[in-house]
Amino acid sequence: MAKWIIIAAVILIPALEFWGIVQVGNQIGGWNTFFLILLISLLGAYLAQMEGRKVWFEAQRLMQEGQIPGLMLLDGLCVLAGGLLLFIPGFFSDIIGITLLLPLTRPWYRRLLLGWLEKRMRNGNFTIGRW
Repeated sequence: MAKWIIIAAVILIPALEFWGIVQVGNQIGGWNTFFLILLISLLGAYLAQMEGRKVWFEAQRLMQEGQIPGLMLLDGLCVLAGGLLLFIPGFFSDIIGITLLLPLTRPWYRRLLLGWLEKRMRNGNFTIGRW
């Protein structure tokens, strides 16, 4: 089942991104679309770097105070995923990537990730170190 989901995602996501690029290109022109994608990627890389530093320093602060930086680790995963999505050319991945990076919308993704992890742990499907 999971194999078919992955195969469908590998086919459908690039097709959706390509369709979005073509639609924007028809509206604003090919070169403008290219430069817009380039600008979004550059701004996204800068935002990912800034947010990544904030998360890193906050996690360090929590560890120095003797606390476990659990939520900061989830924030770090969100920032990493957002940064990676911004390097994929396309507007749909950019929208998701930016929302993963913004501190205002990141808690929503963090709750989704935490809920998924808790569900896997309760069911006994979560293991560390076994591939």
